[in-house]
Amino acid sequence: MKDILDFTRQDLGEWFENKGIRRFRADQVFKWLHLKLADSFEEMTDLGKALRGELAEHFFLGTLELENMETSVDATKKFLHRLADGEYVESVLIPEKEHYTLCVSTQAGCAMNCKFCLTAKTGFKRNLTMGEIVGQVRDARRFVAQQGIEPLSLSNIVFMGMGEPLANYDNLLRSLGVIFDTDFGMKFSRRKVTVSTSGIAPKIIQLGLDTEVNLAVSLNATDNELRSSLMPVNRTWPIEALLAACKEFEMKPRNKITFEYILMSGVNDSDAHAHDLVRLLSPIRAKVNLIPFNEHPQAPFKRPSRDRINAFLTILLNRNMTAIVRKSKGDDISAACGQLKAARIE
Repeated sequence: MKDILDFTRQDLGEWFENKGIRRFRADQVFKWLHLKLADSFEEMTDLGKALRGELAEHFFLGTLELENMETSVDATKKFLHRLADGEYVESVLIPEKEHYTLCVSTQAGCAMNCKFCLTAKTGFKRNLTMGEIVGQVRDARRFVAQQGIEPLSLSNIVFMGMGEPLANYDNLLRSLGVIFDTDFGMKFSRRKVTVSTSGIAPKIIQLGLDTEVNLAVSLNATDNELRSSLMPVNRTWPIEALLAACKEFEMKPRNKITFEYILMSGVNDSDAHAHDLVRLLSPIRAKVNLIPFNEHPQAPFKRPSRDRINAFLTILLNRNMTAIVRKSKGDDISAACGQLKAARIE
C-alpha cells in the first residue's frame, strides 16, 4: 500500500483512469486531503462506499505522529513529529501580526554541515517524502483550525526548517505543486511561500524555471575563505557561482532575493564586512535579512552587541541596500533560526 499524500493530483488522476474511473474523482479526493484535511477515506462522503473501499484497499493516509509540542513566551510553537520509520523532524508555527507563518522541514537531519547550525550536529538521516512535507502543513492548518481561528490564517510558508530544500528537489517541487494548487489543493499564494537554500547554485537556476516562488539564500560571509569555513557547500559552489546563479533566477520585476546573513561577533560583523556585502549584492535585486546569531552550547559563536548590529545595518541602509534585522522568535524553546535539532523528548 502507498501513502496517498505522496500522490500529486496528476498521479491520482492517472490512477483513477487506469481503474476505469472518471478522472474528476481525483479532484474530489485531492480536495478532501488538502482543503478539508480529511483523516480517513470514510470522511469523503461525496464518494460512493465502494470507491471509498477501493481507496482504502490500495492506499493509506499517512499522518505525522506529534511526539511533542513546545510553546514559546512569544507564542511560537515548535512541533516534534515522529515519522513512520522512527526518525524525527521539527516544524515551527510562528505568529505574525495578521497571520501565521509555518517553517517547514524537508529532510530528517542535514548534510550541509554549516558550523553555526544545530541541525548539522544530528547528521543527515534521509529526505522527507512529499507526503511528509505537505503533512506538516496539513497538521499546522488543522492545529490552527482547532484553536477556533480560520485555517487560512496560516497564510505563509518558509522552507527554512531542517535540511536543505534544494537537496530534496523533486519532493520539494511536488510539494509546491500541492501547496500552490488553487483549484483543489492548499491554495497558498505564490507570493507567500519562500524556499531557503545554503547555495546549491544549479538548483537555484532550475527552481526559477520550474516554479514561481520566493528565494532566500543563506550567505553569512563576504569572502570564500570565511564562507567555506562556515558553510562547506561553498567549496563546491563558491560565492561567485552562487551570485551568478542568483542573477539568473527567474522572478517578477518587483521581486527581490532575500539574502540571510547571520551576524556572529568577531567573525563576520565588522564595518568592512558590511561594505563588502553591499559591493557583492549591489548588482542583484537583493534585500538583506540580518540575523543576530542564536547562541547554543554546540557552537562557539556569539551574538554581537546591539550597537554592533545597528552599526552594520546602518552601513547597508546608507548605501541604499534594503535591509532589516530579523527578530528571531521561539529562541527559548530552541525554535529560532539554526536551532532545530529534532531531539526526542524523554
